[in-house]
Amino acid sequence: MMQPGQNSAPTPDLRIVATSQLRAHEQHDSQRSEPLMERLQSDDCVINPPIVAPMENDSYVILDGANRCFAFSHLGYPHIIVQVVTYDSSYVDLQTWRHIVSGWNINAFVSELRRLPNVSIAEGLEAYALAHLILRDGRTISLLTQSTEVHERNHALRDVVSVYQRSANLFRTASSEPEWSLYPEAIALVVFPPYQSADIIAAARHEAFIPPGISRHIIHGRALRVNYPLELLRDESISLVDKNAELQHWLQDKLSRRQVRYYAEATYQFDE
Repeated sequence: MMQPGQNSAPTPDLRIVATSQLRAHEQHDSQRSEPLMERLQSDDCVINPPIVAPMENDSYVILDGANRCFAFSHLGYPHIIVQVVTYDSSYVDLQTWRHIVSGWNINAFVSELRRLPNVSIAEGLEAYALAHLILRDGRTISLLTQSTEVHERNHALRDVVSVYQRSANLFRTASSEPEWSLYPEAIALVVFPPYQSADIIAAARHEAFIPPGISRHIIHGRALRVNYPLELLRDESISLVDKNAELQHWLQDKLSRRQVRYYAEATYQFDE
């Protein structure tokens, strides 16, 4: 098998699956999912399919695109187009986002964190912390919880993130170092511990959701700008088998017309 560093990636495995087969591992973000639902009702196509990986009992864990999947389910759409990947392959890289907390007061932020019943605060870097805070004033803080159970730790982490979600501006970054000059009103960088694929599967299986915007799945060979017709997914009179047969015809036509192109280089996109 070729490794991701080489100029190759497997052809995307696009499928149409029942929305009821999808399992989230993170909370959906209502600030993102509500505008998505409005857009889906008027859009003609799905641009970027969510990324999923197989679980037991013909279900799939959503690796990326939880808000799109939630929107489909909430609107009652029976089926959705997804890209299926093998989770533990070299073409799937699990990382974490960091959160930049901006537009708030440092002391108010820390004070609100101290109010959380299942979270304690320690100065410096502590092992097994839920997260570390790098504050703009130079301090480093560890957020701790006594529980070792996945669902309880994830619940505590959801409480932490909700503190600044409701009171501050949140930005995601891949950088592990504060870039204060880029965010003049930022007060803290929140750094999360690394996750393993087993953690993501467990969160989905037990509905012990992690907060939105923490897990970051990098897919080598991701399908983008697919623009698959939404009307074919909304139609409840067509079976899942027939929809997948139609999808295969659609894909073959795209390939025969040379409308599918692979880009190996990493890119920055300015129209998101």
